[in-house]
Amino acid sequence: MRIFRYDQPGFDKALKSLDRTSSPGDEVKATVAQIIHDVREKGDAALIDYTAKFGGPKLKASQLEVTKQEITEANYSIKPKTREAVLAAHANVRDFAKKSLRKSWKDKNNQGVEVGERFDPFQRVGIYVPGGTAPLVSTAIMTCTLAAAAGVPEIVVTTPADTKGEINPALLYALDFAGATEIYKVGGAQAIAALAYGTPTIASVLKIYGPGNAYVVEAKRQVFGQVAVDLLPGPSEILILADKSATPAWIAADMLAQAEHGHGSSVGLVTDSATILDAVQREVKRQAALLSRQQHLLKVLEDHTFLVLVKKLRDAVKIANDFAPEHISIVAKNENALAEDIRTSGAIFLGGRSPVVGGDFVAGPSHELPTGGAGKSFPGLTVDQFQRRTSIVRFDKKSLKRSLPFIRTFSEIEGLDAHGHSAAIRFEKDTKKKKSKAKTSSP
Repeated sequence: MRIFRYDQPGFDKALKSLDRTSSPGDEVKATVAQIIHDVREKGDAALIDYTAKFGGPKLKASQLEVTKQEITEANYSIKPKTREAVLAAHANVRDFAKKSLRKSWKDKNNQGVEVGERFDPFQRVGIYVPGGTAPLVSTAIMTCTLAAAAGVPEIVVTTPADTKGEINPALLYALDFAGATEIYKVGGAQAIAALAYGTPTIASVLKIYGPGNAYVVEAKRQVFGQVAVDLLPGPSEILILADKSATPAWIAADMLAQAEHGHGSSVGLVTDSATILDAVQREVKRQAALLSRQQHLLKVLEDHTFLVLVKKLRDAVKIANDFAPEHISIVAKNENALAEDIRTSGAIFLGGRSPVVGGDFVAGPSHELPTGGAGKSFPGLTVDQFQRRTSIVRFDKKSLKRSLPFIRTFSEIEGLDAHGHSAAIRFEKDTKKKKSKAKTSSP
């Protein structure tokens, strides 16, 4: 763990070392580019080869899609408490999503033109759910549920299978319950390529969602433009702002919960209390020794965990906004006031009894959030990202006539006379009729 104190020389400069924004290395870019090329050229054969090459099962094309029988078996095999947890989380995420859906509307502008917006669900989307060292059942709920709430008819999921070609039963149950219509046993950059460009087995989608490792995220970056993507989420992050009222053991537990994701996760505490800082440091070491994922925890604690002592907690707000973490936890007497000034976090957790894991698993908002400083520009995953917007415009004769002078002016300014003519021509008959009447009525 790195320690930064406001009264030490070079404090501000040292804090800049916390910036963890970075582009993927050349090796990652090149590997992903080759994988995408191969999937486009060879289709299912490339999926099968790369799946086996990277430690997965050796499958046939006919075995890539999860069967109804596999889903049925998974549904019967899970424990009641697993079913209850999935149902509870799904209900909260679904209800939160339904409140966030964008609604179509129409109105009239100042010239009387009918204008509006229509929001339709994407017709086919792809969702990547990581497997790897842990079956992320919660990610299934935090993604597929939103797609279903938005009314997406085709929800395609790719997730890696184990060496036997099997997917964790709880994950299969959650995917099916949350609304997945197709599930494929494919992971890594090759899965993203398949979703973007299609293969004989996996038809292409319109937009890709979901977190993943560096190769998955880089693949999403490289296929952007061929398809839309939600965001580019990386390793998990937490930044905790705490004053002397906080409970050190709880803070340490929150930090370790995010650290156990491994893979470069960033974990930090900013406090105005030296007592809290020292106590948290001791608690992190004590609790870490009791946890199972030592190989993931220890590297994060050594390389990507920091504790910062500031003169006053208000100074922590600037640090937080500069760092733009995935999660911010605020445990302080004036936590609401501090939260008002946080502008770059993916999610804010208020109060000592609001562990980030509650948001990860069950609270309601999706846990797919911006990382690596992307929170300065991007929000987390929301249900409206599964909706496609279309603007609607309807002129009538009266409103077009009122708008015509402005259309003509813009056409003249921009030197686009055909633009102006395309509006004016709709009144030429009226002009000719007026002229004809005028000649007939003249002596």
